[in-house]
Amino acid sequence: MNNNLLLEFLSEKYISLINNHQLFNLIKNIAISCKKISSILDKGNLNDIFGKNNKINVQGETQTKLDIIANDIIIHENNCIGSLSGLASEEMEAFYKIPDNYKTGDYLLLFDPLDGSSNIDVNISVGTIFSILKINRKINNKEIIINDFLQPGIKQIAAGYAIYGPQTNFVISLGKGVHNFTLNKETSEWILTNEFMKIPKYTNEFSINSSNSRYWDKCIYNYVQDCLKGSDGPLSKNYNMRWTGSMVADVHRIMTRGGIFLYPWDSRNPSIPGKLRLMYEANPMGFLVEQSGGIASNGSKRILEIVPKELHQRTSVILGSSDEVSKLLISYINTY
Repeated sequence: MNNNLLLEFLSEKYISLINNHQLFNLIKNIAISCKKISSILDKGNLNDIFGKNNKINVQGETQTKLDIIANDIIIHENNCIGSLSGLASEEMEAFYKIPDNYKTGDYLLLFDPLDGSSNIDVNISVGTIFSILKINRKINNKEIIINDFLQPGIKQIAAGYAIYGPQTNFVISLGKGVHNFTLNKETSEWILTNEFMKIPKYTNEFSINSSNSRYWDKCIYNYVQDCLKGSDGPLSKNYNMRWTGSMVADVHRIMTRGGIFLYPWDSRNPSIPGKLRLMYEANPMGFLVEQSGGIASNGSKRILEIVPKELHQRTSVILGSSDEVSKLLISYINTY
């Protein structure tokens, strides 16, 4: 499959990538994985791929058939290329070690293979999220351990997502800006459509599941109420609310035209800091948002500075346009 334009562009912007064959091949094969997932989704349910898998993943969520298909594609495309020593996914309880008969590399791949998959049967955009870490110690004979994965988001070498909707987009950052590519399905080529994406500082859109409002803490509840009051309220402008139930779709909208995305702690599970997973959802999205000029916080701390203790650790998420997120964080400081 053709990835030449994507890789040529990244190699020009990041000269070190040319000589880093492991990272080069890893990005190439992640892009190939996303093309294959896109091709399957384009066929809809013609191959009877919708529906539940009758299994519960480590998150306590029912897996769809497509969750497993996407997970297997990413593992299959990336475990034999010599770039990785391990992979970790939302759909696997433990991390995946590279088989002994394959060459290993210096990197780790964490991913959500199909974010928003519960919406697939109603044709709402879904996506793949990924985070690339480098092993920060010498390893012998492929013996990676869980602590190799437990690095804060600031240690990410690269992060990105694919969004499968009316178009298929591949959005990626290697730490110096964010770039958006659109898949030309006639040539199977990724075409650069937005170089150095920038999130507008100001916004009049917010994204949250308001059906959970009775469970929010006081600060989040009051902020959303202020948004709903529009120009008559303390924020002095009219807002629109957007919510798809797919983090990739909601964040892609913010990356494109600004906004604020909130998935906060709520009182239904008070011991859990949030619903979204830190390592393969909040960290890569936080990395991209910051690289685009936005802010990503859990309400009290920069997401990328959270030191993970567990592979599937959860966190609250507040991210998006810098002006809007700052207003909310000031409220948090004043409240708590």
